[in-house]
Amino acid sequence: MGSKGYRARKFAEGPYPAEEPLSVKDFAMAHSKYTAGVIASVALVTASLADAAVTRRDLRVTTADGISLYVREVKPASTVAREPLIMIHGARVAGIGSFDLPVDGGSLAADVAERTGRVVYVMDARGYGASERPPAMDKPPAEAMPLSRAYEVVRDIEAVAREAARANNQPRVALLGWATGGMWASFYAALYPEKVSHLIAFNSLYGGSDQHPVLAGRAGPQLGAYSLNQAASLFTQWDRSIPLEDKTQWRDPAVAKAYEEAAFASDPTSSQRQPRSFRAPSGAIEDSSVQASGRRLFDASTITARVLLIRSGRDFWSRPEDVSAFQHDAVRAAEVRVLSLPDSTHHVHLDRANRGRDQMLQAIREFLQ
Repeated sequence: MGSKGYRARKFAEGPYPAEEPLSVKDFAMAHSKYTAGVIASVALVTASLADAAVTRRDLRVTTADGISLYVREVKPASTVAREPLIMIHGARVAGIGSFDLPVDGGSLAADVAERTGRVVYVMDARGYGASERPPAMDKPPAEAMPLSRAYEVVRDIEAVAREAARANNQPRVALLGWATGGMWASFYAALYPEKVSHLIAFNSLYGGSDQHPVLAGRAGPQLGAYSLNQAASLFTQWDRSIPLEDKTQWRDPAVAKAYEEAAFASDPTSSQRQPRSFRAPSGAIEDSSVQASGRRLFDASTITARVLLIRSGRDFWSRPEDVSAFQHDAVRAAEVRVLSLPDSTHHVHLDRANRGRDQMLQAIREFLQ
């Protein structure tokens, strides 16, 4: 869907006032354009959401090259005058599915906002979710090269960072990125060091090795413009990394269901294919393959922010060498902390609290304070 599908609104505007608590009904109404499929699963929304100590607003910003982006603001009831935090999704599932699911234990955005008092922004990069999609995504994938490359997503982060800083009267922002989102966030922090106060990258690549079990040989035009992703693909690697036959002991079924539904609801064309599938730009895989082959899209030596690198021991995406290489290069960073979660998965923030999620939240809270 191109820009005709979404009319840009100013960053400060939203479908409901920021000072009013978000009810389950408000959540469904505000979410309808973005996650029509999730509304059918509104029973998943727990009663606690209606009484949550955060409010949500759905916003739009425009990039320097004219792309309209979707952003969700998650604001705690009690805020501190500190840099806002922008959360950046990874290669396939857009922002809401990654960071703000409407079930207990499914919203990293709400949990971090409540624990730190910082305003959190969850963004969709171009080609994802409710952000503007390149026209090539309405054509067969073989007709174009991989879309939404890292140098373009950096422009998206810049647009959101500029408006988030302005709205909160702060000169800088904090960034948190998951997997490819961490790579994108780090790329931005390297290009605009003066604009980033804190950088959190978890389970992200940094060209620390030329060996990778998943991404080897994936780069190239054969990827096409985008991929079509079915439900099973969301859980294949996740399930493999859980060392229990009963996955529900590690991952709440309600979170898994909400994650799946949000992924499909992020693409308005998902129900047009059987079995249903959602589109994800291939540029993230193209760029991640570069990082996975030992090359680098950016140099961490220009980053001046405080840095927190988080890696799960059961991660299938990042490698220990990525963390050590980042540490080695980040010579100008104000601080570099490393949190190792040896018995956690790539999806640690969506796993149960005792599977590394609580430890991760505590480390983020301490780091941002």
